[in-house]
Amino acid sequence: MRVVVAPDSFTGTLTAVEAAAAICRGWRRTAPDDDLVEVPLSDGGPGFVDVLHASLGGALHRCTVRGPVGARVEASVLLVGSTAYVEVAQACGLHLVPADMRDPRRTTTAGVADLIQHAVDADARRIVVGLGGTGTTDAGAGMLGALGARAYDAGGADVTERLLHGGGGLRGIDRVDLAPARADLEGIRLVIASDVDVPLLGLRGAANGFARQKGADDAAVMELEGSLESFAAAVGRAPDGKDPAVALGAGAAGGLGYALLHLGATRVPGIATVLDTVGLAERISGADLVVTGEGSFDWQSLRGKVVAGVAEAALAQGRGCVVLAGRVEVGRREYAATGVSGAYGVVEHLRDQGLDPSLALDDPAERLADLAARAARTWSR
Repeated sequence: MRVVVAPDSFTGTLTAVEAAAAICRGWRRTAPDDDLVEVPLSDGGPGFVDVLHASLGGALHRCTVRGPVGARVEASVLLVGSTAYVEVAQACGLHLVPADMRDPRRTTTAGVADLIQHAVDADARRIVVGLGGTGTTDAGAGMLGALGARAYDAGGADVTERLLHGGGGLRGIDRVDLAPARADLEGIRLVIASDVDVPLLGLRGAANGFARQKGADDAAVMELEGSLESFAAAVGRAPDGKDPAVALGAGAAGGLGYALLHLGATRVPGIATVLDTVGLAERISGADLVVTGEGSFDWQSLRGKVVAGVAEAALAQGRGCVVLAGRVEVGRREYAATGVSGAYGVVEHLRDQGLDPSLALDDPAERLADLAARAARTWSR
């Protein structure tokens, strides 16, 4: 039996490469004769540049950029011809925010501007920006400020510094001048590869939908929603008269999608970009089963993330698709409609064995391997 193993990263515990290796190791315990093909993936979030570099080649340009809490961090820009690929998680990822500093009211996306500037300096004419996995909720204000945008209060005083210090400081900004930032990128084609298709505001927007997993409590989420709403009013509409706040993907990466749309970016689903690049459809055509996975299989998974993209690709060719996750938070009726044949969670597997679910984090790779061995008993033939 031929099985394509194509997971995303398990945020905070395993990279996509590590997850694929763990799944294969566990699967072989049950089905040692199966032919397993490892295809680690990314939807624009963590691992985006590494996955594309493995498939496209090109040159990795190492650099240091501003991190989400101020300290400089190591990052890289992938240059393939005149196209550069950057991954915002390398500049403002949640993994870069110490646990005791996780407050998206204070974390910044300024380092994303550094990544973009490195791409421009490397003579890129097209920049594909992978969005996802951030520890920020500032609607890209930090990036805009670092690219030269100016902010003013109702009295006309320059308050540009507020752009650079997180989503909590955006109230009180009355007007934002994006002309300097747009001029800095004149002649550059920006493309957003986003992991989710949500708008900036609302129940599933940047704050309400994602800020809690970045360290915000309910009060902080309400504060951020108000700040982002105020900031969007200050920025106003795009030159074409449209409001990027309601566009698909505007709420991705803590609202970085919103800021990039204001700079003229076009959006493509991040997972589609990666799947085309790695040739997943061709790999699935020669397989009997597809196994994918991520840390938490939840409502977000069904809105443009790796699991949804892999399941759709498998369904198109009549192949079964099994999800292995840290935890499963969607029901069979919800996931079956997306092409997922079955879903298994490490936390649920531990409970079934009468073990404490907290053990899921004591050795994530081994726990995932155990889960894969269990799934193989049902799905290998």
